[in-house]
Amino acid sequence: MSINQKIVTDLVANRVEFVTTVPCKQLAGVIDEIEACPDIHHVPANKEDEGIGLCAGAFMGGKRPAIIMQNTALGVTFNTIATLTQFYRMPLPMLISYRGELGEPVACQVEMALHTKALLNQLHIPTYHFHNREDLRELDAILKHSFMCNKPVAVLTDATFWKGN
Repeated sequence: MSINQKIVTDLVANRVEFVTTVPCKQLAGVIDEIEACPDIHHVPANKEDEGIGLCAGAFMGGKRPAIIMQNTALGVTFNTIATLTQFYRMPLPMLISYRGELGEPVACQVEMALHTKALLNQLHIPTYHFHNREDLRELDAILKHSFMCNKPVAVLTDATFWKGN
């Protein structure tokens, strides 16, 4: 089973019914798998903060949401996460391509990588960093944790992780 298929399988197993995505080259395969999955309603978003709002609406409508995005625009989501997701105790698994780490081919992606973990930590969002395919074994438990405690969680997936696909 590919990394992309395993991610979608874990989402479905945890009854995630709504996923919004923002385009990212590293995440293209998992986005394609989500789009093809009949158990998940996929709504592409133009911006990450818009995606957080879509997930909040899905949650308020009785659906389990998740967002798939890259870290380079994570900064625009913080107001929405703090004042909507966290204030109203909404679970929100965030699968985030961690651009800017070793193996990153685009130099301008490096700057946000320097701040991503610290910013997530400042918002008290549990953060898990997947480097290798084996790390994917934790995804099921991470999803369960988010829905059990009604809190957002971040799964950072770097270039090394995606090379294992």
